[in-house]
Amino acid sequence: MSSVPVPSVPSSPHVMNTYGRLPIALSHGQGCRVWDTNGRRYLDALGGIAVNTVGHNHPKLVAALQDQVTRLIHTSNYYHIPLQEELAAMLVERSGLSNVFFCSTGLEANEAALKLARKFGHDKGIERPEIVVYEKAFHGRSIATLSATGNPKVQAGFGPLVEGFIRVPINNIADLKAATAHNPNVVAVFFEAIQGEGGVNPMHMDYLRDVRALCDERDWLLMIDEVQCGMGRTGKWFAHQWAGIKPDVMPLAKGLGSGVPVGAVVVGPKAAGIFQPGNHGSTFGGNPLAMRAGVETIRIMEEQGLLENAARVGAHLKAALARGLEAELASGAVKEIRGQGLMLGIDLSKPCGALVQRAVDAGLLISVTADSVVRLVPSLILTTAEADEIAAILCPLVSALLKEAA
Repeated sequence: MSSVPVPSVPSSPHVMNTYGRLPIALSHGQGCRVWDTNGRRYLDALGGIAVNTVGHNHPKLVAALQDQVTRLIHTSNYYHIPLQEELAAMLVERSGLSNVFFCSTGLEANEAALKLARKFGHDKGIERPEIVVYEKAFHGRSIATLSATGNPKVQAGFGPLVEGFIRVPINNIADLKAATAHNPNVVAVFFEAIQGEGGVNPMHMDYLRDVRALCDERDWLLMIDEVQCGMGRTGKWFAHQWAGIKPDVMPLAKGLGSGVPVGAVVVGPKAAGIFQPGNHGSTFGGNPLAMRAGVETIRIMEEQGLLENAARVGAHLKAALARGLEAELASGAVKEIRGQGLMLGIDLSKPCGALVQRAVDAGLLISVTADSVVRLVPSLILTTAEADEIAAILCPLVSALLKEAA
């Protein structure tokens, strides 16, 4: 480990105040465990917010990145990048789609998707294209992705927002049809297969199939944001695959590089030819280091059977949480435990932000989203024993919080 001294309590007088940080600084990790700079150990049920796919300090990932650093970290996209072509082929094979654009973040991938939709419309002669988006959605914090997001709290103070969005509730095909009836400007439907920041809200399988059919019928692009729920998190490569459909446009990021920033937009034939040279780009997108991280992540996932592990251990964790919170579920104090694989949300009947610090005090890293939903998105290497440990720590904390001022 590095011998550079790190303050025991993080202090950031020169860093912009954009995060409500917890009073710990993490030093190193191994598997699903991390240690802070005071030597205290935590079980990581957050995984860098669904990023650390293969856990911390995976020997094969570390060796691959060390090797790549000695070769090339970055080159311009003026030149062919063989690793970019290799990772693109891997994503095409696993998605059943046809082409890939690489960037560095989920926000960038979603921006590219929005640009694809607008260009798709303009190419058809539509001067003011409109895109269907969803209540409680989260697609990023740039002005365009913020406008597509369905959270007034994160939009506040940043108006005027970008026009051209039609917002509908999830899982109601009648509402989608009504909102778009007799509107010739609609070009795409854009949603997360499982909403992350909005509270771990899954799209129903029948709804996914209905929207796919509607997009085919009306010549719209089906754009599915898999930034948080993709890359094996639900037990399939991409969450929409449980419905047996394919999107036209699929943004990815988070878990694709196991911690190295990698974003991608994977597209099918309907969208593959929309962008031409000069229409879009990214300085860092597709750089050799990021591409090596993506290639190695997929190799490790397949070698270790991490899709199967995510499905099996995720079901085990969900059941353990249900047992530990049986009384709270029966009373309605816990509304629901939802999600799939290792993307789970515990929806409480009251705000529960205090649980984040209480979990840290108990040696567990979690997050709370949508004010009242505990979100668990650990690394896909999580074991059943570690899942039991998460439940054993978390369930009593949830129970205690719910009893306060009840």
